[in-house]
Amino acid sequence: MITKPFVGVLLVLCAAAASASAAETKCVTVEQGWVRLLPNPKMAMTAGYAVIRNGCANEVAITGARSATFGDVSLHETTIVDGVSRMREVRRLPLAPGARAVLKPGGLHLMLMDGYRTLEEGQPVWLQLQLEDGTEVSTALIARKAAP
Repeated sequence: MITKPFVGVLLVLCAAAASASAAETKCVTVEQGWVRLLPNPKMAMTAGYAVIRNGCANEVAITGARSATFGDVSLHETTIVDGVSRMREVRRLPLAPGARAVLKPGGLHLMLMDGYRTLEEGQPVWLQLQLEDGTEVSTALIARKAAP
C-alpha cells in the first residue's frame, strides 16, 4: 500500500525535476541574431546567423528550428571540399556546458526557406530552436542588409 506521505514526496520530486528541466532551457541563449536581406525581396529564401550559448550545467543539442515567417527552417553548414563550397544539413548540434556555436556566413547557419512575406530592414523574424529534450528556445533575428 502506498501512503499519502510517500505520494506527496513523489509529487514534490517530480515537480522539482520538471522545474529543473524548464530552468535548463532558459540557460540556452541566442545573441546577435540577424537574417540577411537579399537584393531581390521576392526571393523566398535567406540565411540566419547568431551566437548560441549553452549556459546549462549539462550538454544540450539543437535538433531543429521553426518560424511562423518561413515554411522551412533548418541548420546547415558550409564547407570547402576540394576547392568546392558545399552545404550540408546538420540534424543535431551538440553544445557542451559553457560552449557556444557561432552561426555565420560561410559556416554554420540557419536556412530560412519558403518565406511567407517580404522582410524589411530592422524587422524581427521570430523563431524557435528545438532542443533534443523537446523544449524550445524562442528568439528574434533582426533583418539586415549586412552583419551587425
